This record gives sequence, C-alpha cells and structure tokens, in this order.
Amino acid sequence: MIDNFEQIKNLLKFDNEYQFYFLQIIQRKKDFKEDDTITYLGTNNNNRLIKAYYIFSLEQLEKYKSEILALCNLFKARAGISLNRRDARVISLEMMKLLADNIKNNHFNQLSKIYNTVCGQYHQEKDKTWILDIDYMTGYYIKTIDEVIRQNLVKDLYNIEPIGSKIITAIPSKSGYHLITRSFNSQKFSQMYPKIEIHKNNPTNLYIP
Repeated sequence: MIDNFEQIKNLLKFDNEYQFYFLQIIQRKKDFKEDDTITYLGTNNNNRLIKAYYIFSLEQLEKYKSEILALCNLFKARAGISLNRRDARVISLEMMKLLADNIKNNHFNQLSKIYNTVCGQYHQEKDKTWILDIDYMTGYYIKTIDEVIRQNLVKDLYNIEPIGSKIITAIPSKSGYHLITRSFNSQKFSQMYPKIEIHKNNPTNLYIP
C-alpha cells in the first residue's frame, strides 16, 4: 500500500477560487491477475475510470480522502492527481468547444465524458511540473531515491537548460519513484537518459492499495 496524501498536500497551492487539481481513480488492466478475487471492469485493454474529483481546496481533499481510499480498495484501483493546476473558466470554455465538435460529428455517446476529457488535457500552469518515471523494473535505476541523488542525474538535470535546480520532490510508486521536476530541455535529457520516461501532463500517485 502506498499513501502519498500528506506529501502531496504540501505541494498543492490555491491562488484563486477557479483553480483546481484533477484527481482520478483508475482501474488498470495490467494490475489484475486471473486468480484475483476482484474483477477488472473495463471492456478492453484501456484503463477504466472509476471516479473523478475536482479539488478546489486542501479541506476538500481531506473530506474526500476516506471515500477515495475505500473506492481504491474496493476496485483494486489507484488514485492519481495531476500536479499542474486547472482553471475552471478555461476548462468550461474548452468543454463547450469539444461539446459542439462532438455534436457536429454525431458523437453523442461521448457527451457524458467531455468534462473529464478536457480536464485531462488542459492546464494553465505557468510554472508547470513534469514527472520523471524512475522505475526499478528497467534495471537501469535504483533502489532508493538516495541512489538517484548520488548518481549523475541530479547534476545533469541542473546543467540542462534552463540552468538551475529542477527537482521538487520524489513521490513513491509501486516500482520506484515519480521524480517531480520543473520543465527543462527534454530532448537533451532523453538523449542522456533514454530509459527514463518523461510525463508532461500525467497524474502522480496519490494512493495505491
């Protein structure tokens, strides 16, 4: 079980009433085995959304915590939160555009999913964060975050444009860490570390049962 609630709460900032963080509870087919007592509920190889939340305050996150944990445990799902804030005003406008486009093209079966689709795609964060997926399973990195610090990764990240410190924190995952960073020259980094995936708009782990 991985519970990153307290660590992630310290990363969240709310500057106005329209800013929120997009939180999803997702069932992943690859997390299931044939002898599991819990059944994967999706109809294909894609992940299945159990529930989405729109977090406008720390108090709201704390209010939903017990429900989030219960749903994750019930469905063998994981909760992830995008650390790049959304703006409800911009999301609403983008939703209207996508709604009109779906109606124009007779895609009426997608209408109920539009708000979550837009929340997953659009953020307005100027000081945006990225995720470096540091995974034990590649055999390339690490057993602890200290080993990352001792290796060249931190120094190399510091020297990649723009020059300066970029690492914000490390969020535990099932098979390693999500290294939360500020943005940088990703092409240069990928040449140096081809086995490390860079996620520019993905959620990080809030809770994994």
